[in-house]
Amino acid sequence: MRCVFEWQRNEWEADLTTPVDLSLVLAGNGKPNPSAWYVAHPSMQPVRGDGFVGAVAEGGSVNFRDVTFNPHGHGTHTECLGHITPNVHPVDPLFRNQPTHLPCQLLTVRPEKRDDDLVIGADCLAAITGPTPRALVVRTMPNGKDKATRSWSNTNPPYFTVDFMDVLVRQGVEHLLVDLPSVDREVDGGRLEAHHRFWGLPENPRPQCTITELIYVPEGVLDGFYLLHLGVAPMDNDAAISRPVLYPVVSVTDEGEGAR
Repeated sequence: MRCVFEWQRNEWEADLTTPVDLSLVLAGNGKPNPSAWYVAHPSMQPVRGDGFVGAVAEGGSVNFRDVTFNPHGHGTHTECLGHITPNVHPVDPLFRNQPTHLPCQLLTVRPEKRDDDLVIGADCLAAITGPTPRALVVRTMPNGKDKATRSWSNTNPPYFTVDFMDVLVRQGVEHLLVDLPSVDREVDGGRLEAHHRFWGLPENPRPQCTITELIYVPEGVLDGFYLLHLGVAPMDNDAAISRPVLYPVVSVTDEGEGAR
């Protein structure tokens, strides 16, 4: 099955039968799960009370569990500018009755060593030729599979420079997806400069824009142009768990001629 869409006055065709899921599974009760920001492990516990137990294994009629987790700290999530504003604007309206399939660019970068940090600067964007779509997925190297279960707290992960965000804003990128716990330095005194610059706060707010963190791009997925489905859970919160999926573009029609 294929999907035809238009971008930059060209007609593109995406293969919907070969999805590339970028999300990490939320797991509780001691199962491997990524974590960041010093939060405890997710918990999934049967509801108990008045002779009822929400666990078939314990004699209950159904499995009925309370789930405790933090969207920012426990896996793939999408956040809006309400993450850093006094009013906690919810992310849900950005995806309600709005297009969730977006032209997208996948870019692999190797963070640069600066003193004790690893940073991702604007020069990394030079690898993109032509206009950048509204969505950009960034895969950082090295790209070990342990990203899917890593504990990021107290590790000073790589982060993005303000210059990087300035270029994205100028290019019109509205949705940034990264395989890191944050676009900012883990400990920065609360400045969150990359977040502020991407969302244009406080002078030029971009309320339609989102940042998705803690994704994982599998090895073997090539850099380039894709169709992205950004599926976000309907939560009345500044961030919600999400399931971004890439679909390979298999052809483009340009003035009647097919091309890869």
